[in-house]
Order: sequence, then structure tokens, then C-alpha cells
Amino acid sequence: MDNNLICPGLRRVPRRLLAFFLVVSFITLGRQPVLAAEPLAEFPPFRATNVAQTPFVVVAHVYFADEALLNELVGALDVWEVRYGATPADHYVVAMLSLAQVEAFRTVGLRTEIDDERTASLYQQPVFAAGQTGGIAGYPCYRTVEETYTALAALATAQPDLAQWITIGGSWNQLNPGNGDGHDLRVLVLTNRTIPGPKPRFFLMGAIHAREMTTAELAARFAEALVNGYGHHPDATWLLDYTEVHILPITNPDGRKWAEQLLYWRKNTNRNDGCSNASPFISYYGVDLNRNSGFKWGQCEGQNCSSTAACRDTFRGSGPASEPETQAVESYIRSLFPDQRGPDDDDPAPDDASGLLISLHSYSELVLFPWGWRATPSPNHDQLQTLGNKFGYFNGYRVCQSGAPGCIYMTDGTTDDWAYGELGVAAYTFELGQAFFESCSVFEETIAPSNLPALWYAAKNSRRPYQTPAGPDSVEVAVAPARILSGTAITLTALADDTRHTSNSGIVEPSQPISAARYTIAAPSWITGVESYGMAAADGSFDGQVERVQTTVDTTGWPVGRHLLLVESQDQAGNWGAPTGVFVDVVASPYGAHLEPATVDYQVAADTVFTTTLTLTNTGIASDSFVINVSPPAWEAGEMAPVGPLAPMGATVVAVPIHVPSATPVGATESVTITAASLSSSTALATATIRVQVLAPTNGDGTDEPALTRLLLPLINR
Repeated sequence: MDNNLICPGLRRVPRRLLAFFLVVSFITLGRQPVLAAEPLAEFPPFRATNVAQTPFVVVAHVYFADEALLNELVGALDVWEVRYGATPADHYVVAMLSLAQVEAFRTVGLRTEIDDERTASLYQQPVFAAGQTGGIAGYPCYRTVEETYTALAALATAQPDLAQWITIGGSWNQLNPGNGDGHDLRVLVLTNRTIPGPKPRFFLMGAIHAREMTTAELAARFAEALVNGYGHHPDATWLLDYTEVHILPITNPDGRKWAEQLLYWRKNTNRNDGCSNASPFISYYGVDLNRNSGFKWGQCEGQNCSSTAACRDTFRGSGPASEPETQAVESYIRSLFPDQRGPDDDDPAPDDASGLLISLHSYSELVLFPWGWRATPSPNHDQLQTLGNKFGYFNGYRVCQSGAPGCIYMTDGTTDDWAYGELGVAAYTFELGQAFFESCSVFEETIAPSNLPALWYAAKNSRRPYQTPAGPDSVEVAVAPARILSGTAITLTALADDTRHTSNSGIVEPSQPISAARYTIAAPSWITGVESYGMAAADGSFDGQVERVQTTVDTTGWPVGRHLLLVESQDQAGNWGAPTGVFVDVVASPYGAHLEPATVDYQVAADTVFTTTLTLTNTGIASDSFVINVSPPAWEAGEMAPVGPLAPMGATVVAVPIHVPSATPVGATESVTITAASLSSSTALATATIRVQVLAPTNGDGTDEPALTRLLLPLINR
């Protein structure tokens, strides 16, 4: 066993704590089970079969009164979160530790309180919920590594012009045969490939720490929202047209497979650095990939920012970027972003630097930014703070420099410090939620709804992350009417708001009066050849920090189809904010209709009346009513009253009765056409096809008798 486990940084331990840590380390190392590396199936015996059994590890609150003690706790324990109370006496860390450590802490007078609920979570068995067919045991909202890869690969297959599913490297297991199944590191590249670049880039990564369940799923949900929103959501459309989004959903897939068994595995699975412990608690093999990056590796100005002990949860590896996962990530990020910062620690990235990186972690409800390796601010601190405060507006999280006192604790070798330090990329860490294995209800109701908008905002600001977040947001963008004939004048409105930032950082962002607003057609204002058009303050004067803006848009000559308008706003300091889009649909006729689904299949006996259900939408620009017809007429089961009036884009469900004639040959498949015809225009109509496979009539006792009122549901809707 590595003697460094006794206490990394021992020579820096305050005199009053020296004996305390020696006692803790002696007891812990003397009693902690040490096993040889075993395959995955050997892990479950570590779990208590009954939570009432005395566990050998617990989760506890360990109180600290100053940063020095905090640093020592971070170096000695698996610290899950840091909680700062109203007074120093109320500060504590939530950490996983052995019962021996608990007793040793209490012996030397360190307040330590076991958290029974979190301790019980350590010993929960991986059991699938009733009816669960996918996801992680007990957590159907979190897809497995394989399910995540399959889903994102399917996006690329379905939308090859928008998505590419590429391999950027391999995991430790993959590159070291004989240690279990390995995995590719896969990135989903999202952009409209039919529109040439160069384009600004946003890099999003998740699950660098295996046990942090929410991170991979949030990254996958964001990818799906972008791709599925193209052509339907205006911001998804312009972002994919004029931005590249690169998503690495699972940075540590080997470790993730351990965590899928509800083990609190954090690191990768490197077994070659001197630790053979296979315990899923406290001391086990692997490298902390978020302490392994090449920038300031092992050079933190604080204490215990990473560990040299191979069994520790913050083990930084044998050298800078020693791990294949780290090498793959750093190589790929270098291919995306040029070096935009000078060689000295205090060299800032220029204000117009491009590119944005977010690493998703859990937990603590924090938005963190560099530096982590030292407490003093980075040269772009204020700009990083400003964008961080915009993120905090959406998710409500506290925003802080990770290495600053009172934020969390100092770190080195992290991904965000590397991206900013090496390349000048605006880089952040989101600490999602309040648990590693967050409940699905919390994920679906809180984490995803509050953090997806923050990711959208990140993508929108990736071109100029040090500039545009200082500008006003353009929200509530709307056009009236939204569906028009070409040449119709429309009113474009928006709310220019320079106050949308959190106060959770303790920093009050300056809010300026609005000075201007503009719109562009089809593309953002920075694209060569795109013309901007001014907008006016609705109240006649630009003098408030929040202003309603408006203009009239001339659509003369616009072709039939969907058109995109983008609105930007400026404050009196000269800062332009990021654009927000809205669609305008130009139609060929003021009248139109649509029936959905377009085709429905049934199996129905002859001489039977059944009902098919369709959704009718008025796709015109005026209110209208519609007549429903069935063809051939012999299949009509009765005359229907007109449907409507329906407002433009209004929809209703229509139940259409159909009679299968008794003379229809058994076994035949007949097609019936349902038509919705406008009462205002003979050319405005929609159709749906009902395909009926005719069965022999039966009265239910096995004899062939008429069954006039038999009702059957469709077999297939599409």
C-alpha cells in the first residue's frame, strides 16, 4: 500500500492537527479492507445486505472553522460538497469516511455527525423498478453508456447533415487489454454542414467523474433538443446553421460502468499506478481525470489540491495528461480552439476571443470558473464572472471562482483551468443538483429544466463569450401575424433586458439603460453580407434597463416558406447581446388544411362500423370551417356536420365513422380517403388514407354473422 495515503502534504499539517491526522490514518489503514483487483462482479459483496448492519464506511458532516482545516479535510477524505454556514462554526464538508475515522475525529474534538440518509444510499442495491426496461437500475431517467451511445448515434444517422458521431480516442481499459471491456470516447458534432464555416464553437462534456449521474443525461438531452428542434425552434435553427456544438457525453466510460451498479466510483480504471484496492469506498485504483490535465498539474498554490497517492480519490496520475482519456480530450479541444492567451499566468485572453467550454459535474449547485489552482483572480476574471452570472440567472446556482476562499476548495489539473490556461477559452464547471445519484423526479423537474436554458445561452454566446454576456438579452421575441401572404407587413416586437443575471455570486453586475435594438433576416449580424435593420423603443425613448422594442417588417418579395428573424439589443455601454430568433411563415394561399396521421391501418370485419380519429389543423391565415368527406361514398357511415370555425393554426380532433360494406371480399385490403375541404376555398383541402384489411364477419360465437357496430382500434399510425 502506498505510504502517501497516510496524509498527503503531511509536512504542511498545522501542529494542532498533526497528531489527529496520524491517528486517523493509522486506524483507517489498519482496519480498511484491501482487496486485489477483481472483475465487476466482485463489487456487490461490499454492500451491506441490510442497511441496519453496521457499515464500514459512512457519510458524515465534518465541521471546519478555517480554510486551512478545509484543505486538510479535502486532502484526507472523499469530500462530496462544502457547505458554508452563517458563521465559521457552521461550515462543514459532506464526506465519505470510515467509522474509524469518525471515532478518531471525535476523539480529537472535531465535530463529526453521521448523515444516516446519505449513508444508507451507499448500501442501496441496484434493483430495477417495476416495469423499467432501460436506464440504470432504479434510475430509468439515466441512460447507460451503451444506451447513450446508441441514442446519439441514431441522431447522426437520422440527420447526417446536422450531426456526426465521431471517435476521438479510447478509454484506459480499451488501450490496456486484459482489464475488462473498454470504450471509445465519442463526440457528437452538431452543425448544419451545408452552410460553410468557420463557425464559433461550444464544447460540452459530461461524466468525467463516473458517479455523477445527471451529467451525461443532461448533455444527451441538450443534443437531442438541438437536433430535434432544427426547423421547428428558431434558436436551434440558427445555432446549428452558424455555430458548432461538440458534445462529449461520457468522458470516463470505464468508470461509468462501475457507477451504473450504484457504486460511488469517481476515477477512471487505471490499475497500473501502484494501487490494487478494488473497494468501491474510500480507497481504490484509478486516476482522477479532473486532476490529470496538463496545465498546472500538481502546481496548486494551496494544499491538497490533488493527491500523489494512487488509492486516493483525487490521485492526479503519474504525470501531466498521463491518461488516455485526458490525452484524447486535450487533443480534441486543441483541434477546435486556437491558442488565444499569452504564456504568462497573468496574460488575458483578448476581449474578442472565441470559444466556450462547459464541464458538467455534480453536485453542489455551483457555477465555477478559473482559476482553481490559485486563489487570486484570473486575468479574465470579470468577464468570466459576468457570463457565469448569466448562467446563474437560469439555474439559480451560486457563481464563484473555484479557487477563491469561500467558494469550494482549490484544485489543480482540472479541465476548465487547462482550457482557459492553455488556450484562453472561456471555461466553466457546472455542479448540478444535490446528489451524485439524483432522483429522477429531481432531474426531470428541476435539474434539466433549469440547466438546459443555461446551455442554450452558452451556445448563443460562444462566438464572443467575453463580450456578448455583458449586453442585454433579447427575449419575448414575437411577430404578428406569424403566418402571412408575401408582401404583408408584420410587426416585430421584443423585450431588451439588461437585468438578467444572478445575485448569488455576491457580485452585482452593472445594468445599463438600453440604447438600441436591431434585427436581421435569416442569419446573425456578424455574417458577411447580412444587413441589419433598426428597431425603436415602444414607448418612444431608450432610457430604461428593460425596454420593449418594435418595428414593422416589409415582406415584399419573400418566397413561400419559413423565414427567420433575429433580434439583438445594445446597452449604453455599447455592449450588444446575443441574438434570439423567431419564425415567420409565408404561405401561398390564405386557406389551408392538414390531417394527421396521414395513413392509418385497420383490420375490420365486413359489415362493420368503426371510427377513425384524426387531427385537423387550419394551416391558413384566416379562420375557416371544413367539410369532412369519405371516399368511396359506399364507405360513409353517415353525414358529418362541418368542423369549425378554427382559428389560424387551430387544431381539433375529428372522429370519422366508416362502414365496411358487407359485399367487400374477405381478405381484401381496401383504401379509403378522408378529405377535409375548406368552406372558403375549393383548392384548400387535406387528405388522409385509411387502409382496411377485411376480415370475415363474426358475432362472437364463431359463426359468420353481421356485427354492424363492431369498433376496432387502428393497428398502425404513421
